[in-house]
Amino acid sequence: MKPRHNMDIYALTWRLPVLVWQTLFFIAPLVFMIAMSFFLVKNYRMVEAFELVNWMKMFSRDYFWDSYVLSLGLAALATICATALAFPASYALAFMVSDNIRRWAIFFLIIPYFTSYLVRIFSWYVLLAEAGIANGVLGYLGLGPFTMLNTAFATIVGYMALTLPLVVILQTLSMANIDRSLIEAAHNLGAGRLRTIVSVVVPAGKVGLIVGALFCFILSFGDFVSPYYLGGSKPPTLTILITDTTKSGQQWPRAAVVAVTMMATLMVIAYSAIRYAYNRRQP
Repeated sequence: MKPRHNMDIYALTWRLPVLVWQTLFFIAPLVFMIAMSFFLVKNYRMVEAFELVNWMKMFSRDYFWDSYVLSLGLAALATICATALAFPASYALAFMVSDNIRRWAIFFLIIPYFTSYLVRIFSWYVLLAEAGIANGVLGYLGLGPFTMLNTAFATIVGYMALTLPLVVILQTLSMANIDRSLIEAAHNLGAGRLRTIVSVVVPAGKVGLIVGALFCFILSFGDFVSPYYLGGSKPPTLTILITDTTKSGQQWPRAAVVAVTMMATLMVIAYSAIRYAYNRRQP
């Protein structure tokens, strides 16, 4: 039997790359960003200090809280839309098609990520323009033209382009692993398809559904491209506010305050979501 300390060294060796990666590319930048939020800007240069001026100024501004609420609202709405739109497709891929078709479907869902997100957003810019393809099709039906660009609707469309394929994939993988005997038992007990979905499929696939929704929220909350190019950047989300703040007198410390607030918000939401996803009801 191998000595205990040899096993610990072996385990640590395999964990070390992950620990180094997390330290270099997550913990260290986060610590620096938190420290920078206490710096001061004098004559357009950052000066090392430990002052709460940046925090007090940003938290006392109405435009900061307006952007915060807007970012939360848009991300939450995108999460609800993506989860609702993805579920029927994921259910069909998990239970109504063969394994081969499911694999091909997941492959095609991954393909959009081969293309730059910015390129896809500019494609939607052309589609949603007042003289674009969407209004052209609606015009043949005697509708429109509608103003779709520079609206919250366009921003949500951009969020869907970013997150919807990923949500479908995560939901599909989760539901495809559900024990089919549970569904058969529900049918044998007289449950219809809707009752089976609500009582069996959703609870059994809860982890995948919540993780998919969480990824959608995180990506939407931190996205800059869609609210800037499709939403018109007015009113600004927190990501746009960071850019505007850095352009205003090189106020990188105040931008760091916004970024740290976003990170803290996402950590709280992610922790709560994961805890709920893996929480098991006590008998």
